[in-house]
Amino acid sequence: MYNRSTIAAIATPPGRGGVGVIRLSGPKAYAIAAALTQKDLPKARYAGFRQFYDAANEVMDEGLVICFPNPHSFTGEDVVELQGHGGPVIQNALLARLLELGATAAKAGEFSMRAFENGKLDLVQAEAIADLIDATSQAAARSAVRSLQGAFSTKVNTVLEQLIHLRLHVEAAIDFPEEEIDFLADGKILNLLDEVAASVTAVQQSARQGQLLREGLQVVIAGKPNAGKSSLLNALAGIERAIVTDIAGTTRDVLHEKITLNGLPITLTDTAGLRETGDVVEQEGIRRAIKEIEQADLLLLVYDLSQNEDPLQLAQHYFAEHIEPKRLMLIGNKCDLTGVQATISDFNGFRHITVSAKQETGVQSLIEAITAHAGFQPEEDTFIARTRHLDAMKRTQQYLAEAREQLVVYHAGELVAESLRLAQNALGEITGDFSADDLLGKIFGSFCIGK
Repeated sequence: MYNRSTIAAIATPPGRGGVGVIRLSGPKAYAIAAALTQKDLPKARYAGFRQFYDAANEVMDEGLVICFPNPHSFTGEDVVELQGHGGPVIQNALLARLLELGATAAKAGEFSMRAFENGKLDLVQAEAIADLIDATSQAAARSAVRSLQGAFSTKVNTVLEQLIHLRLHVEAAIDFPEEEIDFLADGKILNLLDEVAASVTAVQQSARQGQLLREGLQVVIAGKPNAGKSSLLNALAGIERAIVTDIAGTTRDVLHEKITLNGLPITLTDTAGLRETGDVVEQEGIRRAIKEIEQADLLLLVYDLSQNEDPLQLAQHYFAEHIEPKRLMLIGNKCDLTGVQATISDFNGFRHITVSAKQETGVQSLIEAITAHAGFQPEEDTFIARTRHLDAMKRTQQYLAEAREQLVVYHAGELVAESLRLAQNALGEITGDFSADDLLGKIFGSFCIGK
């Protein structure tokens, strides 16, 4: 720890404000802060008023100084927080002075990285800091706090303990082959293996909810011109976000709106009407619409009920490769003009919903269908999760399945043990027990400076 550089960064966001915070962390944090203030520092965890001096011994700013000695600090190192005024000019000048006094400019996520390396946080908790700051809904913020407090880590560590216990039984069966009892065939190891697999599945299901809370759902509205796509976006968003007219081709570019439906964060995208056209601008809008369709988690194909069209034929014509029930929902619009009731039904295996976007009839049913389609059912103990967490658990399940096959089919104790070792490594990647340096660099590199 004490051979490391002392890092400094502005911890508050850019812009003007009453207070701006600069953090120092490392073995020279106290010495650098004392040189800046030209006075003894206040005792640990007490705020002391100090003036901050430049190289010419002129007062640059004044404010509070708070010291956090190692190891009882966020990073596990000596940490000093300088709370001055929040203007960008003075903040940058103070940071430059700290660099003159021997500090090094912190990289993105370096404070959290040091907290992880010094055992103050595991990898899930470190990620939860960024997720809490970036949360787009109250539910996501609460879930991030639960992860930061260790809820997710506790579940993962509990499964890891089960897995280690299972490995001990398998290793014992391999190490004592002279015993009359065949430990591999007595059923105990198989039962333990199934219990571990069930535990991973349970954590996996909670993690999927947390991933939806963090990343949300990409929902794209597509269809022919004048089908009511923009009206539907306005109805779902609750505001008049898109221009609505009777003129075909009003929407010529993609329009994104971030909303929350029943607690689920959604990026809702309105697109240009799909049709054959000679208009160069409209052609570009349609090209962009197709690109959004390709990237959608869920595609809402909106069509006009009064035109007696087959929505699946429309889908086949414009985006045949994206026709699958898990990605496509059929929305029959303008039911108020046709006398059709707002209903939810099945149409050749696809969810079919009739609405009136203009009158907002059936919109609530559509909202419930979208959240149900995503499998979103947040619970009080939901924790925030990322794609890499789900990937690690998926690989854990695969290794456990391999171990089961080696045990039941081939009765190969050594191969069972190897599969269990790989399962433990995969699961340990979540909390950082087994993590490559390039993975850590990618994770912490996505954090903000000063975090």
